[in-house]
Amino acid sequence: MTSTEAPATALPAPDLTAAANVIDLAHDVVSAAVRQLGATGGPDVQQVLAYDLAHASAQVETARALLDYGTKGELEGLITCAFTAEMVHDLITRLCGREELWGVELAPMRAAHPFLATYRTPEVIASFAARPGPRHLDSDFEMVQDTFRAFAEREIKPRAEHVHRDNLDVPEELITGLAEMGAFGLSVPAAYEGFSEGGDGEYMGMVVATEELSRGSLGIGGSLITRPEILTRALVKGGTEAQKQTWLPKLASAEVMAAVAVTEPDYGSDVAGLKVTATETDGPGGEAGFVINGVKTWCTFGARADVLMLLARTEPNEKGHRGLSLFIVPKPRGEGHGFEFTQETLPGGTTGKMEGRAIDTIGYRGMHSYEVALEDWWVPATNLIGGAEGRGKGFYYQMEGFENGRLQTAARALGVMQAAYEAALTYAQDRTVFGSAVLDYQLTQVKLGRMALLIQAGRQFAYAVAKMMAKGEGAVEASMVKAYVCKAAEWVTREAMQIHGGYGYAEEYSVSRLFVDARVLSIFEGADETLCLKVIARRLDGR
Repeated sequence: MTSTEAPATALPAPDLTAAANVIDLAHDVVSAAVRQLGATGGPDVQQVLAYDLAHASAQVETARALLDYGTKGELEGLITCAFTAEMVHDLITRLCGREELWGVELAPMRAAHPFLATYRTPEVIASFAARPGPRHLDSDFEMVQDTFRAFAEREIKPRAEHVHRDNLDVPEELITGLAEMGAFGLSVPAAYEGFSEGGDGEYMGMVVATEELSRGSLGIGGSLITRPEILTRALVKGGTEAQKQTWLPKLASAEVMAAVAVTEPDYGSDVAGLKVTATETDGPGGEAGFVINGVKTWCTFGARADVLMLLARTEPNEKGHRGLSLFIVPKPRGEGHGFEFTQETLPGGTTGKMEGRAIDTIGYRGMHSYEVALEDWWVPATNLIGGAEGRGKGFYYQMEGFENGRLQTAARALGVMQAAYEAALTYAQDRTVFGSAVLDYQLTQVKLGRMALLIQAGRQFAYAVAKMMAKGEGAVEASMVKAYVCKAAEWVTREAMQIHGGYGYAEEYSVSRLFVDARVLSIFEGADETLCLKVIARRLDGR
């Protein structure tokens, strides 16, 4: 079977009307269970139900996003039907044995059984093994895809294994190359020397570029544009005009590279309890400003970055989110696994200190994550995002960046999955076992077919969410696509490794790196459990 051949077995014709009906049935079941969730205490009380509903709703919306894709051809229609069957199977599995908890009977789901029996057969799934389906991008975004794929192939992939195995820094030439391509200005408005023109495609370029860079490497490719993207969104949302004029052109050109300093050792996704403080203190020449004290952790790219986007408590008497403000904190560039900087700025000769220690990780290497301790580190008041009006609103400006960061993380996951799928397909075509190519075995074909199915479904949902976000919508869907695609990436990379057999466990082959990289995706930009319970389930429940 070549990359363009369909299996010899006759396949069923797509039935998008039936698929839409099955999606509606699944949606009704989830909606009924959401009402049950609300009636029995909500997500904080019924955590298992809330978690399952968050993922179930994400799959339902992924299937719904595929319906338009399915109208574009026979293969696209079959992909839509097969994923819809996959979604319903998973929903039934979640529901079975927990009907009382869900407040839903299993019996209505039997109406979907003929659909599953038609589109969940091994033959249907295997048919996608070497036919993952076209993406159907507009010509402008095809050019974005081709441009960033070529850069990833030429510059990122040849360096990815070396950086991963030796735990090195991101090579400077990659930052320079991406800057020359405009990668850091994809979301910076054109009025501030970026490349975003607004409209329906505002987020699409970022999604497409991020997938292609992550296909080359998560650690030294796709993640490079995430942190500038988060700070850009926060500035666009809440920055003063002077701040936009100052910082956005520098972010677009990579004159300034950013890291995000939000998480603290005792406070991860629960930012309401953050303890790092920013206290008003005059600086050199009496300039108004703040001194920052405390410890941040998981500050990715913290050494090389020129600024930290740092969330700190400016109102010690305010509880929760209200007392938090967002700062742009300049710092010198560092390198390697640790740094220590001093700052002789305060009246009376007080020395500001910033010290960073890299946190060793099993994957996602190159950018390094740091624990950063700040002692009397001074920042001018002009770097408080939003100025005086932005004081106490830092959480909301940060979330503007993070919602987009979740969509971007889904795109990163897609790139990792695509790389794993391609590696597994190539190996299966080339490797002979018991006298036949690994690809000739039905089980291999079904594994590869399911990989292709999950990737294309997640990709089309990401495209749909990008269009929603360009209209100021899609906040919960951004969390949904992140939750679903990042979990799928763990399965895809694991099975890609399995297809390689013993070689999959060797660093000689890229799938071992892809496997450990994929594992971080459900942890950062909102841990899966927190994202499901505190964001998706709460919004479903109307809380």
